[in-house]
Formats: sequence, C-alpha cells, structure tokens
Amino acid sequence: MNNVLIELKQISKTFVPKKGQVKEALKGVDFSIYKGEVIGLLGVNGAGKTTLSSIIASLHPPSSGDVLWNKKSIYRDIIAYRRIIGYCPQQPNIDKSLSLENNLYFSGLCFGLTTSQINERKEEVIEKLGLGGYRKLTVDVLSGGYKQRFLIARTLMHSPKLVILDEPTVGLDAHIRRQLWRIIRELRQDGITVLLTTHYLDEAEYLSDRVCFIHEGEISTIDTPEKLKKKHNKNSLEEVFLQFLDESQGKLLVRGD
Repeated sequence: MNNVLIELKQISKTFVPKKGQVKEALKGVDFSIYKGEVIGLLGVNGAGKTTLSSIIASLHPPSSGDVLWNKKSIYRDIIAYRRIIGYCPQQPNIDKSLSLENNLYFSGLCFGLTTSQINERKEEVIEKLGLGGYRKLTVDVLSGGYKQRFLIARTLMHSPKLVILDEPTVGLDAHIRRQLWRIIRELRQDGITVLLTTHYLDEAEYLSDRVCFIHEGEISTIDTPEKLKKKHNKNSLEEVFLQFLDESQGKLLVRGD
C-alpha cells in the first residue's frame, strides 16, 4: 500500500539476563504503520511496548525479523532511516548545562542540519510548542509539562516523518495532559505519523486512529477505537481493554501458567 510508512515483519526479541530464565519480550510482531496516523500502543507493564518502540526507533535490534521502510530493511541504511525518526523518551535526557535553545541547536547538528537550517527550524519549534519565554533558561526551571513540551520540540528539530512518544503525559496534571493532546493532534494534522505508548486509555481513545493491544510480547488486536467499542459492545476503550485483560488472564489460568 502506498500509505504504508513502516512495516514490522515477524519481530522477536529475546533477552538473556545474567541470572534467571531467558525472557521473550516480543514474539513475532507483524503489522504496518501508516503515513499520517496516530497509532496507540497499549498493554500492561512488561507487555513489550517499550521494547517494540525502541526497536522501531532503532535503539535496539530485534533478535529476529525485520523493520522495513520503503520496502527495504532499515538496517541497510540505518543513518538514512534515523533521519525520518523522532524519539521522545519517557525520562527527560536533556543537557542541564545548556539553555533550551542551545539544546535545540546541538540536536540540529546531530542530524546534519546547517546553521541556517537550525536557526530557522529552532524558531519554528519554539513557536509551535510555546517555549518563547523559556528559550534562554535551562531545563531545571521548567515544570513537568514544559519539560515534555521541550522534549517534543527537540524531537521535531529535524522534521521527522515518524514521531515516537513513550508515555508523554505520565505523571502530569489533567489540564497539562490536555494541552499535550492538542499538540499531538496538531502533529497529525501536519502529516506526521505518531506512535504513542500510553497507560491512559482515555488518551489513547481520544488521540489514536488505531490502537494496538500487546500482551506478553504478542499483538492481540489492532483496530480503530470505534470499531473495537462496537465489536465488544462497550462504551469506552477502557472497558474494551479491561475485557481484553480479563480474557487474557483467563487463557493463562486455562494453560496453568
């Protein structure tokens, strides 16, 4: 399909800890991410959300399987692939010795932008994220909401086609979360694809074109929130997800795990 941006082909990931049993974090994950959509990745802690998003971000390789971009493995030219990816981590990793605008400047350098391109893009993202009054300050003075705004601004410096947001609103007040929701919807309006991992079901329902339930490293279902609610005769995505968890737990009990 022409609107496919990224294809995941039988992605598996196995971790071998120093002590204990081998852990299969992902087991044959296979789906596509479309251009210009917001896709929500949902699952309980340990389901494999962060592992999957880190593989898509090219931070870690899969144990088997492949990630395709333009029908080719991203590992054939990982540098070119990384130029279209913007990764916004859950934990802020900002240089505290630099001002926000200097952090943006060095982010632009990392992606090969020229000085003129950096200065132009820096002004665009500062305005877009409402950071004008904070540009000369360091991250220490920012509230949690403005730290997250800055992380998104830095993620956008090189104009990525896919932005990966890992729990972008965790721990934030409700009104701050709503402000970030508006920003995420604006990314979609700009044609940017967004992969959103979140524990907030209302957030996923409001923002996502499709949601993907992942359980024990496997994709259990992937569809639009509206179709899932209709299929399961529920009023909210949260009710659908709770039913999904109950059914998954029942399968574990039957297997005796």
